[in-house]
Amino acid sequence: MQAQVPLGGLSPSLWTDFQVIFGLSPGASTPFHASIASLQSYSKDIFLDSLAFSAYAAGVSIVILLLQLILRSAPVRKLHAKFSPSETTLVNGHGIDEISTEDDLEPAPHVGHVAQLGGPVIFAFKFARLLSCFALLGMSVSTTTFYIRGDLVPHAIKPSAWLHIALSGTLGYASLLALLSVTVTSTKTNTTVTRHLVFVLGAVWAIYIYRDIWPLATYVLPIQDKAESGLLWAKLVVSTFAAVIVPFFIPRQYVPVDSKDPWQPVAEQTSSIMSMMLYVWLDKTVIDAYQIPHLPIEKLPALADYDSAKHLVKRSFKHLDPFQVGTNRHLFWGLMRVFRTDYLVLALMLTLETIFQLSSPVGINQLLRYLETGGEDAFVRPWVWISWLFFGPLFSSIALQWYIFNTTRMLVRATGIVTQLVFEHSLRIRMKAETQNTPGNSVASTAVPTPDNASIAEGSESQITHESPTSSEDETMQASTVSVDSSSVKGKQKSKAASVSGDSKKSADDSPAVSGPKGENLIGKINNLVTTDLDNIIGGRDFLFFVVQVPLQLGLCVWFLYHLLGWSAFTGMAVMVIMFPLPGYIASKIQVVQVEKMKKTDARVESVTEIMNVIRMVKLFGWEPRVAEQLSKKREDELRFQWKYRLLGLVNDVVNHVIPFITMIVTYVTFTLIMKKELTASVVFSSMAVFDMLRQTLHGVFGFLPAVIRAKVSLDRVTEFLHKTELLDQYSLDSKDADLVLPPALYSDEAIGIKNASFTWASTNDGSSTPGTPRRNFTFRVEDEVKFQQGKINLIIGPTGSGKTSLLMALLGEMHYIPSGPDSFVNLPRAGGVAYAAQESWVQNETIRDNILFGQPYDEVRYNKVIDQCGLRRDLSLFEAGDQTEVGEKGLTLSGGQKARITLARAVYSPAQILLLDDVLAALDVHTAKWIIDKCFKGELIRDRTVLLVTHNVAMATPIAQFVVSLGTDGRILSQGALSTALSKDKKLLKELSEENKEIEKAEQAIDESEPAGEAKKADGKLIVAEEVSVGHVSWKALTMFFSSLGGRHQVFFWFMCVGTQVLAELASTIQTWFLGFWARQYEDHDASEVKVPFYLSVYSMLLLATVIAYSIGWIVYVYGALRASRSIHKTLITWLDMTPTSRIITRCTQDIAAVDGPITEYFRAVAEISLAMLIKLAAVVVMSPIFLIPGVLIAILGGWCGQIYMKAQLSVKREMSNARAPVLGHFGAAIAGLTSIRAYGAEEMFRKESHERINRYTRAARTFYNLNRWVCIRIDTLGSLFASGLATYLVYGSGLRASNIGFSLNMAVGFSGMILWWVRLVNEFEVSGNSLERIEQYVQIEQEVKPTERGVPPAYWPASGDLKVEKLSARYSQDGPHVLHEISFEVKSGERVGIVGRTGSGKSSLTLSLLRCILTEGKVYYDGMPTDSVNLDALRSNITIIPQVPELLSGTLRQNLDPFEQHDDSVLNDALRSAGLFSLQSETEEGRITLDSQISSGGSNLSVGQRQILALARAIVRQSKLLILDEATSAIDYATDTVIQTSLRKELNKDVTLLTVAHRLQTIMDADKIMVLDAGRIVEFGKPSELLKNEKGMLRALVDESGDRDALYAMAEGSGASTENSS
Repeated sequence: MQAQVPLGGLSPSLWTDFQVIFGLSPGASTPFHASIASLQSYSKDIFLDSLAFSAYAAGVSIVILLLQLILRSAPVRKLHAKFSPSETTLVNGHGIDEISTEDDLEPAPHVGHVAQLGGPVIFAFKFARLLSCFALLGMSVSTTTFYIRGDLVPHAIKPSAWLHIALSGTLGYASLLALLSVTVTSTKTNTTVTRHLVFVLGAVWAIYIYRDIWPLATYVLPIQDKAESGLLWAKLVVSTFAAVIVPFFIPRQYVPVDSKDPWQPVAEQTSSIMSMMLYVWLDKTVIDAYQIPHLPIEKLPALADYDSAKHLVKRSFKHLDPFQVGTNRHLFWGLMRVFRTDYLVLALMLTLETIFQLSSPVGINQLLRYLETGGEDAFVRPWVWISWLFFGPLFSSIALQWYIFNTTRMLVRATGIVTQLVFEHSLRIRMKAETQNTPGNSVASTAVPTPDNASIAEGSESQITHESPTSSEDETMQASTVSVDSSSVKGKQKSKAASVSGDSKKSADDSPAVSGPKGENLIGKINNLVTTDLDNIIGGRDFLFFVVQVPLQLGLCVWFLYHLLGWSAFTGMAVMVIMFPLPGYIASKIQVVQVEKMKKTDARVESVTEIMNVIRMVKLFGWEPRVAEQLSKKREDELRFQWKYRLLGLVNDVVNHVIPFITMIVTYVTFTLIMKKELTASVVFSSMAVFDMLRQTLHGVFGFLPAVIRAKVSLDRVTEFLHKTELLDQYSLDSKDADLVLPPALYSDEAIGIKNASFTWASTNDGSSTPGTPRRNFTFRVEDEVKFQQGKINLIIGPTGSGKTSLLMALLGEMHYIPSGPDSFVNLPRAGGVAYAAQESWVQNETIRDNILFGQPYDEVRYNKVIDQCGLRRDLSLFEAGDQTEVGEKGLTLSGGQKARITLARAVYSPAQILLLDDVLAALDVHTAKWIIDKCFKGELIRDRTVLLVTHNVAMATPIAQFVVSLGTDGRILSQGALSTALSKDKKLLKELSEENKEIEKAEQAIDESEPAGEAKKADGKLIVAEEVSVGHVSWKALTMFFSSLGGRHQVFFWFMCVGTQVLAELASTIQTWFLGFWARQYEDHDASEVKVPFYLSVYSMLLLATVIAYSIGWIVYVYGALRASRSIHKTLITWLDMTPTSRIITRCTQDIAAVDGPITEYFRAVAEISLAMLIKLAAVVVMSPIFLIPGVLIAILGGWCGQIYMKAQLSVKREMSNARAPVLGHFGAAIAGLTSIRAYGAEEMFRKESHERINRYTRAARTFYNLNRWVCIRIDTLGSLFASGLATYLVYGSGLRASNIGFSLNMAVGFSGMILWWVRLVNEFEVSGNSLERIEQYVQIEQEVKPTERGVPPAYWPASGDLKVEKLSARYSQDGPHVLHEISFEVKSGERVGIVGRTGSGKSSLTLSLLRCILTEGKVYYDGMPTDSVNLDALRSNITIIPQVPELLSGTLRQNLDPFEQHDDSVLNDALRSAGLFSLQSETEEGRITLDSQISSGGSNLSVGQRQILALARAIVRQSKLLILDEATSAIDYATDTVIQTSLRKELNKDVTLLTVAHRLQTIMDADKIMVLDAGRIVEFGKPSELLKNEKGMLRALVDESGDRDALYAMAEGSGASTENSS
């Protein structure tokens, strides 16, 4: 008979082996005949055979695939559309179809077949997989043919052959799917087919692995397909390629989220699964960052279309926006709908991570057990457990990193979504004041830094971060992203009573402030929602920790410990549970101390901030030493609580360290003494790890619970805002009455006016004032009709509180409309456009030009006219960048008057036909207001436009008034028509008009314009020292400053104690672990009864105690040093400079000092601890296995190198993220503050688009920031796993060590591996927080004023007189700046009154500053005979008093302002107030009378400029200086106050007091003893006024002759001359 051909061309010898395996004789003529009976009996188990499962997988796939195809068929889709509501979503008022992620739209015909399938690379992978499927099918058919050869079994096919037939069928089905995957171009169908193909091939591959690879890892299982020999390995290789390599390495096809608007695909969307798992797609970004000093945002990975603000709104608003949801569903459930898929992935990842976390304990346990028993009864080979030590932690890391990747992506998206949601809803709400009894006043009382009060000088550095690790990892993002695109559809919603705190965007006209903290600011609340509340919401995003991880991990840990230790495990866990309230109790104590510490910090920061705000006054009065002493006291109070806080932290650390050890001790004692079991190395080292996991889990529960509670509270607050805030009438169902307006026939659509209607700020007010609270429920009424004249200027006048602003708000639709009858109406035609200038000027943090243009195209001619007519030309010349100057948050770089004029300019520049201007003249001085009236309101840009101007300046506005509406105090129209009509009906108004005319006359006599407040900021910039921004690592100088501050005067002792105790603690801890193994080894060498458990227990406890004591001593010494560093560094900061912006000083004394107190010292300690721990653990490994010194060092170096690369990229990205975040929050804050203006201009869409651009920029940086963490984590975890598994391989196969020592070495190796990542992280955090050290160090290096010396202390009698002699005095503001005074010389005798005059820029203020040595001077100044440059600055300044033009006051009582250091009694202070003329301005019975106990707000903002001048004069009288310098106030002071001040100066000052008056009005100094005329920094005239006036070409005479009060001034000068001569 012909020889049998071996399967697959096997060699005859192999074929013989094959026959023997099947139990046949090699020479038999029918090889399979003998085994037929056994094969028939095998048929019963055919359905449970592993090969059968391939057919099951194919069957399941076929059924599901058919179902999917049926559901997608046209008839079924039509049926679905018929019975389900449309999925169309309203976004921005337009219908948008359900978002298509992978729709069936056919690609454009011109696109090639390969391109339609994703491009050549994807096609190549798919085609290779198709060939692999065909190859597998061919090999499978070959095998099957072999099994069913007819001449072998003529009557029936064997059962095993059926299995191979089924496998061939499965592979045939897979080949068909693979063929479809390279031919079908419909994206959705192709994706579905590919998924089924991956599933089927994966099942086949898993079956081969189970049958033929797994047995290699065991001692007992045979390879099931060994008969196939070489063919088997070919199958394995091809199936691995098709089922594993292709799915994991094939790039993913980009599918746009909106097929109509595809974006450029980014790496995140097209990278393979393997690239995503290992974050290989970020390699390019990391390498780029490593090669250049700073990576700009443009080089970061581009934004994916599914992260764009536009898409997020589309995706989420249908589930979140109350106007689209239609029910009062809680925000939580809406967010769950939006992120449902993400949370399913998170739950799966947490489950996998929790299971893989047990890999190390299980691997160590099985490995050590194998070594202990010598492999007896072992089922699995030891290399499996070694590989488990590598792959287990690696898979755990991949799962954890994928979890964090998803949760941080959700974090960034959720911040964008919620912020947009809040903004969109804000556009619908009514801006109003909330009062004490208004419900819903449950706003958290904690003050929150809102985006619009951040320091503008600091840029990205002024972000205040809270170092609090989230449950995901040590990454927090205080960012609140802002994107505000959403539906502007005017839906209807039930509007309830005002339950949200309100903002009085109105003036005091309409909603007078309720005393005390009764109402909260609505703008503040909305900002709170998108900062604090949003941070809280995203801080609670990891709630699955409770739902999934905690129960699963507890269950697995309990099961594993019970498996190892029996019921003794429960005693240990009972101890853990019993002791767990202890850390909770300590934590509560820490919280109490933290609250008190924060109060002390707040008190210090408040003092610093206030002192900085009045720093010039502190310097001018020579108060620096006393102020520094006050601050130092407050600092000491703060540090005392810092000490308590740190000590409690130490106690907490010790307790948390000891609890798991006590738990283990109790468990092992129970196990050995009570259960009489033997403690083995496999039990000890694996249970140690599990006990630690259990402790971390329980600790996580207590630690994370507060975050979840905060998230719940914040979710409730946002939900309440969305569902219960009062809306504008157009959005509210409650405003049905508002539709009862007259038919168009009864009034013209173009009419501007109101008829028979009432308006309130709350829809709950029925229009009647509540008795007892008439002001709170302000109602504006129009009982007849008021119509404004079109194309003309209409004035709206009336006393404070009469409702002038309310009239404008009523027209704009901002108030609740209550019609009084069928003919009621309110109308403001919008067709020609409306512009609005709010009373509280509103500007955005943009350039001045952008603020004026406000989205309108730039017309150079019109723009220049607006600048000129609004009086901004001179202001722009003061800015280095002109109109390109950024105005800062809330317009911080602008004065009030400048903001008012920019707001006016915006309205004038706009093409709107109707301008509503709310008291725009109020913030302007008389000159500027007159300019605006003459140039702007009478100019061509206002001509033929309708202007409604609310004003108090009736006299000023009289020339332009064409129609006047006068309001009464009760919110009713008093009169309308000509101005004379209004005056005839209001006598009080007539009286005010005559007083205003006097003010105008007085102002016109001014000899120079008053310089705007804050002009110093807007100089050419030379005064401000540019803040250095360091690139790269923290400088050694900054670190040296920190280290030397830590050690103080005992450097050696301090560092010896810190490092020595830490080394001791780590050594004791390491010996502890080794000793446990040594204890376990005794059971190998001795009988259990011979092992003295109490002895080993005592030694172990002593080691634990030694660890705690050494650690505690080191900690206490270090904390003492840290407080010393905090104290000394703070002292170096208390140096007051003109050259540094106050905002920068405040940041140094607050944010940067907070970093020194907390993060810097804590991170440095942590870096030192972890570095020593790693060294000692590596040393322990090397002692046991010296050969592993090189791999250990290599792993550490590789880890450090990875960390360096990562840190370089991370610092750049973090900086970009901070820079991108500030504009987002700034834009949001500005938009919320200006909601009324935005709605008035109809600019909502413009703001949405701008917000989208900013949020997209921020999202781009934020996503990269979080993903970079994933990149470094996965790499360092892999290195750690490699080290541990490599060591295990050596220990098991090459060392010959005993099990206990191997267990100890592995424990050390796993600990060392886990620490590499934390070391990189902590070094990174220390580096980032170290920037504060660098800034402090740079600040300290800035040139400072001369320090006081003993030689500079003047005699006690000095000064005895007010004699002043100046010789060749020159001055400049900086070393390289120009001279502002040029060799001035003059002499003033004691008691003389000298007036100093000159036009703007002549050097008047510079002269006063140079006398006080506030600027750099040359020449000599003698005060009472002593040269001032020989006297200490504080002594000089405390003996001269200056009263600035706008005096600065501290917050506190009037008494504290007059006598801040409590040196005088009340009688002296009251006498000073009386002398200064305060009491002559107020009656004894006046309700608002100012007394010594009156509260003064910061800067004196609750007083008029005149009152502040009087208080400054009183302070000067109290100080009793011999030299008084008065920078006279401008026309901002009313006539009566000015008269009082001038009288006091003439009569109340002592006769020996020398008075220098910098004059702005001639009549105040024409009776002076002498007048000094300055021009360009030189004295051009100096002498008696009467003599100077005789010089016909003199400057003083020219000034007097130009004045409108010439004769009176001459008379005053003559009188002064006569009185001087008489006195002499």
